[in-house]
Amino acid sequence: MSDFENEWTVEAALRVLEHPTVDSKLWAEAAEWLLLHGPPKVRELLRRSAQTATSECFPELRPEGYTADGEPCYNVAEVARVLGISEEEAVEVMAAKEMKHGTRHLFDKDETNPIQ
Repeated sequence: MSDFENEWTVEAALRVLEHPTVDSKLWAEAAEWLLLHGPPKVRELLRRSAQTATSECFPELRPEGYTADGEPCYNVAEVARVLGISEEEAVEVMAAKEMKHGTRHLFDKDETNPIQ
């Protein structure tokens, strides 16, 4: 079990998400934990919400493919551009999340299923 996995419980993370005046950084950490370790129904709800938010806030950002699990994959250079950061910084952030959570966020194009 990773250190991050032990930082939250489902109940604590959900309380943070429901709190009307919680700090945005704390809210993001709770949401991230639930996306990774929450109950399946909560994970699915948060994934759909994230996809909706991405399409509404960054309409020019479109997935270029999907993982075998059906998760959308975006071009790192394009993500960096819409966020106003360098591609190197975007890769560093994703690599740090991979290390912290023991999950993959960076995929080569040949590892994804293309959009038809």
